[in-house]
Amino acid sequence: MAFQRASGILLHPTCFPSRFGIGDLGKSAYEFVDFLESSGQKLWQILPLGPTGYEHSPYTMNFSAFAGNPLMISLEQLAEEGLLDANELTPLEGEDIKPDRVNFDRVIPYKTKYLKQAYANFKQVLATNSHSEFEQFCSEQSWWLDDYVLFMVLHEANPNKMWNQWENAIARRKPEALKAKREEFEDEISYHKFLQFKFFEQWKKLRLYANERNIQIIGDVSIYVCFNSVDVWAHPEIFKLDPQTLEPQYIAGVPPDYFSATGQLWGNPIYDWEKLQETEFAWWIDRFKATLQYVDLVRIDHFRAFQAYWQVPAGEETAMNGEWIEAPGVEFFETLGRKLGTLPILAEDLGVITPEVEALRDRFDFPGMKILLFAFADGADHPYLPHNYIHNCLVYTGTHDNDTTLGWWAELDKSQKQFVAKYLGYTSPEDLKEINWELIRLALSSVANQAILPLQDLLGLDGRARMNDPSVNAGNWRWRYESSEVLTQQLRGAAAPAVRDRLLDLTQLYNR
Repeated sequence: MAFQRASGILLHPTCFPSRFGIGDLGKSAYEFVDFLESSGQKLWQILPLGPTGYEHSPYTMNFSAFAGNPLMISLEQLAEEGLLDANELTPLEGEDIKPDRVNFDRVIPYKTKYLKQAYANFKQVLATNSHSEFEQFCSEQSWWLDDYVLFMVLHEANPNKMWNQWENAIARRKPEALKAKREEFEDEISYHKFLQFKFFEQWKKLRLYANERNIQIIGDVSIYVCFNSVDVWAHPEIFKLDPQTLEPQYIAGVPPDYFSATGQLWGNPIYDWEKLQETEFAWWIDRFKATLQYVDLVRIDHFRAFQAYWQVPAGEETAMNGEWIEAPGVEFFETLGRKLGTLPILAEDLGVITPEVEALRDRFDFPGMKILLFAFADGADHPYLPHNYIHNCLVYTGTHDNDTTLGWWAELDKSQKQFVAKYLGYTSPEDLKEINWELIRLALSSVANQAILPLQDLLGLDGRARMNDPSVNAGNWRWRYESSEVLTQQLRGAAAPAVRDRLLDLTQLYNR
């Protein structure tokens, strides 16, 4: 599916400025949408929105592929509804709270306290009056919500235990045991339903606000799910698990690549694609259906695994000793199209890409990705250099997995810097005063139908603003920008246009 010529910004909601230690769906989110509109952008790309666990990765450590992250709920909006007292909303402060970093260890208990207060007030409303919107949400979303809320309650009741270490009847989902737990934890279950109701209520309003301003949201479907998630607990038959221990028999990753000499070992369980075929890919169909309830376009992370995936035996310490296993990608996407219609899918086709992966992508006319930070390594025939692009693709300066452009430039060797300068029309690297804006211009001027820019590059931030380093397990996913004003104010005096105005000028110049 080819898309209109457009450009947009890559930014996760946790990155917004906030008094409460983490970005949310409140005032700063709407100010960001206003910035997108005023700078001529038509796209906003986010990362997966699910509730995160260990190290807070939205890709590999979600408790659910269907739920939303309660940490993104705006406390100020809850106060506007009367569920919290605005005067009691105190900022999260302390020496360990930085305006450009999320301290999850502090944020989680801080926001949980307020969310439980809001739920207590919401319960008082329910005790005296019906709440049709809440009841409708719980009914319409029960197909994933009921399992999710029970999983979260059991997870909280069994700290430091994976679901397969719970009592056997619960781990193996014996109906009578599940019924008893639902009765035992009725109030806790209702609390988690409330959180999901409020998250999606706030997200729906924000998405509508964006859509009314001609801005589409690009969601992100990470191909794998976390082992300790409701997805695996509720659907163990579609994963390659040991029938005795329910532990993964194989785990996901990628072989050695640009990011790591020993490959990347993600630890996620591997799908049993034969079982999925028997159901006409029912779980995956549901997942896309759920995703399209709250985004306009869908980026498939690690698209290549729909053609063949890297399978590593459980217990390996690196991803080196894996093997490629073919997946039924053609059959899957044909089934997906038949059940849900023409889908607005974008393919993340990075990494070890073979002709077979390209054939799968092109068979369904999915746009692939081009990364400028990878383009200057192998000469003029590199596929990521703009003169080699086709129209039906997306170009990025970099993604959430890359360093910022300034961080990349600081580490680039002299010969590559010289090549970059020459490609951009300069005599030497010293002539490049703003490499971030040079690559932004290069992306926007290309023939690629879509250009996506990380906000860090627009703000000219160095490697300290990197969102994720795939070669490092700890400390990722924490960056945020400090103030909404930085998007629109003149940063270096009257002679320098604001980021908004500069981006708008280039967007109009290159007909984005």
